[in-house]
Amino acid sequence: MQGRITKAIAGFYYVYVVGSGIYECRARGIFRKEMRKPLVGDDVVIEVISEEEKTGSVADILPRKNELVRPPVANLDQALILFSMKTPDPNLILLDRFLISAARRGIPCVIGFNKTDKVSPAECEKLREAYALSGAPIHFFSVKNGEGMEEIRKVLAGKTTALAGPSGVGKSSFTNAVQGSVRMEVGDISKKLSRGKNTTRHSELIYIGADSFLFDTPGFSALDTADMPKEELEDCYEEFRPYLGKCYYQGCSHLAEPGCAVKEAVEGGKISAERYEHYRYLYDELKEAEKRKYK
Repeated sequence: MQGRITKAIAGFYYVYVVGSGIYECRARGIFRKEMRKPLVGDDVVIEVISEEEKTGSVADILPRKNELVRPPVANLDQALILFSMKTPDPNLILLDRFLISAARRGIPCVIGFNKTDKVSPAECEKLREAYALSGAPIHFFSVKNGEGMEEIRKVLAGKTTALAGPSGVGKSSFTNAVQGSVRMEVGDISKKLSRGKNTTRHSELIYIGADSFLFDTPGFSALDTADMPKEELEDCYEEFRPYLGKCYYQGCSHLAEPGCAVKEAVEGGKISAERYEHYRYLYDELKEAEKRKYK
């Protein structure tokens, strides 16, 4: 029987099988010998031990399209980076950190701004213009009044999406809204997950529709760029790409060098001045981190 691991707690793997529900499974010892470990998000083959009690064992792990080490998760299609328009105000440096972290891991991103009911359309448009060339589609919505939610549901349909963002932006409310009336066929699974009742920091896939899952974990929001060589930063700004290699100086940092094609694009309004300032800030931060590292 084939299913997908939706949660892993204390050596137990909770495998969702379409039409059958959730099975509580242990992994076979062979995985330990082979130095392999099942991850949340893995498509697996299970052998049923008890259909009545919904227990089984993970017999095989099917090939992964991708995986993250921190947090441990497999087979992501995209990340939704969620911020709010107000309370709290969007921290755009942090937004860029999320975009950079995901880009380095090869995960496509979607940017979502919640709480549009608290701001004017002009404020939304300003952010749309700043991130229009970032390579990440941008969606504005309000979980509270439902405005724009239908479009974001379409973005999530048929995909496994990691949900990331700072506290207070409405991640829990968003998850409840997109899950709606959809529930696992097993109904109330709290009894089966009783071992994890006191475990608050674990990875979980939340079923929100046919072939559609949200990956919810505190760990994804802690991704940072501290270990990144500063020279790689330019590649994480999609709007810089048409101008890379066209600067007067080879190895241009796009900060103070004359003849910089990127700075000329900023001055000509082809690159967002705000995004460029984020680049400068993060470049200096990485530069200082390198200095501390080699002292």
